[in-house]
This record gives sequence, structure tokens and C-alpha cells, in this order.
Amino acid sequence: MSYAEVMKLVDNMNFSTVVFDTAPTGHTLRLLNFPSVIEGGLGKLLQIKNRFNPILSQMGSLFGMADMDANKMTEKVEQMLPVIKRVNEQFRDNTKTTFVCVAIAEFLSMYETERLVQELSNTGIDVHNVVVNQLLFLPPDQKEQCKMCVARHKIQNKYLEQIEDLYEDFHVVKLPLLDHEVRGAQQLMEFSENLLKPYVNK
Repeated sequence: MSYAEVMKLVDNMNFSTVVFDTAPTGHTLRLLNFPSVIEGGLGKLLQIKNRFNPILSQMGSLFGMADMDANKMTEKVEQMLPVIKRVNEQFRDNTKTTFVCVAIAEFLSMYETERLVQELSNTGIDVHNVVVNQLLFLPPDQKEQCKMCVARHKIQNKYLEQIEDLYEDFHVVKLPLLDHEVRGAQQLMEFSENLLKPYVNK
């Protein structure tokens, strides 16, 4: 989705809730910082527009673009700026926007999640939810456990304990590793129940 579409959704708010499924940490941070960068850049552009308007008009005439109107271009920029400011404000309004971090119980994922949480906090974006996905829950009544499963469970538990200590003030949700893909509306509805109430191993 382009940033223009993000602005359109936030500006119109035709839905009660808009969910952005963002890319990995680096891309997400660039997206969330984009409104501030654009707002600052467009603000500076408008400050110097009177200096550059005559030059742009001359360049238009020189290259045979007589219909190139610098004033119209700056008008469009001026129209965009209030929308970008609203997006920027809404991203930082904790009554309207929150960020849900999704991680797995491994070192690299935990490191990236902590980096993301710190950056979000520094930029004033609300974050108090962490979803830990693909957890291996071992059947308690099974006498002989798969060695690989037990080893994996032990590793995950180590990082899960660290996540719970690190984010003791957060709402941490634990989701199970399934033996199938979650596909289709019905399966999504069933799986989403685990977000609302703790998963119980059967």
C-alpha cells in the first residue's frame, strides 16, 4: 500500500478501525517516521516557494511546458500539508492509534521487538501489546515426548521468560504453533479467539 493510500484512509476514516499489517522493523520505522519527515520537508519547501516560482516558470517555458504553473504545484503541496499533519497527530494520539508487536520466542526476533518498542516510545507512538507467535505447547499427559519438540520448547521458554520480564507492564499474548496454515475467514475467526482469551493446550 502506498503512503498516499495510508493518508487517504486516515483522513477519511470511513471505518471504525483500520489495521496496517506492516513490514519488518526497519521498513515499519521508516513508514512511521515518514509523516514527520514529509511535514518538515514540505514546510521548508513552502518557505522558499517565492524564490523558486519564477525559476520554475522559466524552466517550463524553456522546455516547452507552457502550462507548467509553479503556483498550482505549491497549492497542491499546501493542500497535502494539513493532511500529513493530521496523519502525524493521529499516529501519536494513543486514543486513536496503537501498535501491536508480533514476535517469536527467538533471540533475533526479541532483539528486533525491543528495538521497535524503544523507537516507538521515542516517537510518541503508543505500544503496550506484544503477541508471541508459533509457541510449541507440549501435551502434558504424553509420556514420551519428541526430543526435537522438547528441545525447541526449552529454547522458547527461555526467551518467553525474558519477554515476560522485559514487558511486565505490557499485555503479552501467547499464540500456539499449529500443524496447519490459518486460511479463510472461518479459520481466522477461530484463531483470533486466542487473542482475546489465553490459549489452553488440549
